[in-house]
Amino acid sequence: MRLLSAVLLSSLLLTGCGSGSGESATNNNRDNNTTPVTPPVPDPDLKPDVPPTPEGNWYKPTPSTTWQWQLTGTVNTSYNVDVYDIDLFDSSEDLIAQLQQSGKKVICYFSAGSYENWRSDANKFNESDLGNNLDGWPGERWLDIRSANVLSIMKDRMTLAKQKGCDAVELDNVDGYSNNTGFNLTNSDQLAFNRAVANYAHSLNLSIGLKNDLEQVLELVDYFDFAINESCTDYNECHLLKPFIDAGKAVFNAEYQQKYVNDASARDAMCQQSKQMQFSTLVLPEDLNDSFRYSCL
Repeated sequence: MRLLSAVLLSSLLLTGCGSGSGESATNNNRDNNTTPVTPPVPDPDLKPDVPPTPEGNWYKPTPSTTWQWQLTGTVNTSYNVDVYDIDLFDSSEDLIAQLQQSGKKVICYFSAGSYENWRSDANKFNESDLGNNLDGWPGERWLDIRSANVLSIMKDRMTLAKQKGCDAVELDNVDGYSNNTGFNLTNSDQLAFNRAVANYAHSLNLSIGLKNDLEQVLELVDYFDFAINESCTDYNECHLLKPFIDAGKAVFNAEYQQKYVNDASARDAMCQQSKQMQFSTLVLPEDLNDSFRYSCL
């Protein structure tokens, strides 16, 4: 889910205007009807200064790795790529095994920073865990990432990913501190949560990707194995992901603008820049339903 970065949000608040692109609307229109609650008792695993897990033998995708990203609809398994990124809950063990048997690695997606009322474990969240609605995303609310209960649920989801046979996990909405969540989340709160989930994934021998959260790349690159970003070209933010490439780690990028679908010259120019940066860039529909796909690699 593509949300405005903290840098862009500050700029828009100063100018009083702005427009969103990518997979989500702007933060200026977020629902503000949730009253901030008293911070929960800190979880012992939620420490911003915890060191990264020592190197292990989990999957480590390298720059220019090819991929396909489909989170809705029946997954099209026919692409000749290195990696598939699919929904954790909606994908069966048989599908994951089928992809792996054809030589592909599998990243399993779920949201770690938002509550989705249709998920099978939705009843495990406490009301105090739930913050503001995500504008444009019915049934979703921000989560209090300081909550021990929230972290426990996310650990259970990663355990489910391991049980299903996923090679890696993609955790969405891990930049709540830069959005209007209804909680007073800080930079340190987000670092603590993101580092905790990264280290837990590695304890399960799962690879984990950093989703968006570009303002914390320098502080998190040593904890995550790859990056997944949305619309860094249109936000002029691709340079912020260079630390992953410098560390020999893949950057998977998706662009959504119609100009890249309808204008081959615009797409070629964007792809040329992407290839120079060793990014793995796709032009995809915002619904990620495989209705079209253009790859820069």
